[in-house]
Amino acid sequence: MIQTIPQDVSAALDRHPTAPRIVYRQAQARDAADQAEVFHHAVMQGAMAHYDVAQREAWASALPRDASAWAARHALYTTLVASCDGRCVGFLELDLSGQRIVTLYVWPSLARRGIGSNLLVHAERLLVEHGASRVILDASLVLADGLLRRGWIQLGQETVERGGEQLRRMRLEKRLVAVET
Repeated sequence: MIQTIPQDVSAALDRHPTAPRIVYRQAQARDAADQAEVFHHAVMQGAMAHYDVAQREAWASALPRDASAWAARHALYTTLVASCDGRCVGFLELDLSGQRIVTLYVWPSLARRGIGSNLLVHAERLLVEHGASRVILDASLVLADGLLRRGWIQLGQETVERGGEQLRRMRLEKRLVAVET
């Protein structure tokens, strides 16, 4: 069964800045179906300006559009979600021991509202709590420019193959500093 994020979630955010609110938390099994949809739509719609249709289709098909596959990934990665009205509208997968962010996706109509930035803040806090001094992210062209403007450092570029298509991405790094309270 394919689920979509209701249009009213985006509309509600536009109507009133205080309701509904975005809650950031650890992923739960019930988030997996929404994660699949967020990933699919973020790639197919959100990446339109940077990748052609064949590239986006290959990228989107690299991970199943199936809740059980995304739930299984919760065992592999620390997964943080941005939830609005009980629905996952963005998520980040974090490899704490590898000190890297594996994925970061936000529902396209909610992009550029700070959801991804807030997920990154929470991920960075977790990394610092686990003794990390840096974080690595292999960023798509969609994400790379914004991170570079926020002080991330480019370590290099690479091309990865997905379904026979070549996709450019950048390896980025950010130094982490523990904040004393």
